[in-house]
Amino acid sequence: MDYNYHTHTYRCSHASGTEEEYIKRAIECGVKYMGFSEHIPFIFPDGHESGYRLPVSETQDYFCTLYNLREKYKNQIDIKIGFEMEYYPEYFEQMLQNSVLVGCEYLILGQHFLYNEYPAGKYVGTPTEAEDDLQDYTDCVISGIESGVFTYVAHPDVLNFCGNMKLYDKNMREICRAAKEYNVPLEINFLGMRDNRNYPNEEFWKIAGEEKTPVTFGFDAHDAQTTFDEDSLLKAKDMVKRYNLNYTGKPELINIPFV
Repeated sequence: MDYNYHTHTYRCSHASGTEEEYIKRAIECGVKYMGFSEHIPFIFPDGHESGYRLPVSETQDYFCTLYNLREKYKNQIDIKIGFEMEYYPEYFEQMLQNSVLVGCEYLILGQHFLYNEYPAGKYVGTPTEAEDDLQDYTDCVISGIESGVFTYVAHPDVLNFCGNMKLYDKNMREICRAAKEYNVPLEINFLGMRDNRNYPNEEFWKIAGEEKTPVTFGFDAHDAQTTFDEDSLLKAKDMVKRYNLNYTGKPELINIPFV
């Protein structure tokens, strides 16, 4: 695996390590194509700023630091600068425009909250049996896929749904079919493996295999060491074989249109 476009640093407040530490580790491990994807900076209309995002005040430094490092290591690795972003119906256009204005080079879709996140959203990792939660997650991910601005969907199986599994199958199958139709890969997420989270969800990937949805990998690095994670890579390769997944390798980055 010589690529990874899912990388966070200390700037998101739930990771550690500087950009250069990540880059050095990636080069040592043979990564040739690397993308930084901090959680998109955003201030809600009433001034609320989520604590897990790149702070708006650090956005310029994030880009300037990576521009300089990209030049420094240009003969050793190809570096792109992007964001991980949700699809929130109420704020999508504003988030997208903000990303373009600051120079974002690609986006990955990571749906971390339901119901526009704030002020009354739900974190997708919280166990839920509510069918409304499942439907909102499905609708947002499919809308994100159909928007044409996301390079791939990060941890598409992140929703911790514990309710009607026939309904889960139906909804996740709709996501997989949309991803196939629009040729947007779904990511097997290595952070979920490392932390023994509710994802990767075996039921989801069984569906993805049946639907022949394009699949990619993402280290989802939150420290320099996990800029390359061989243990999770071996597990992901095993999943590809077990579920006959349509692994398409390094994703093609999608240019973000100005809105």
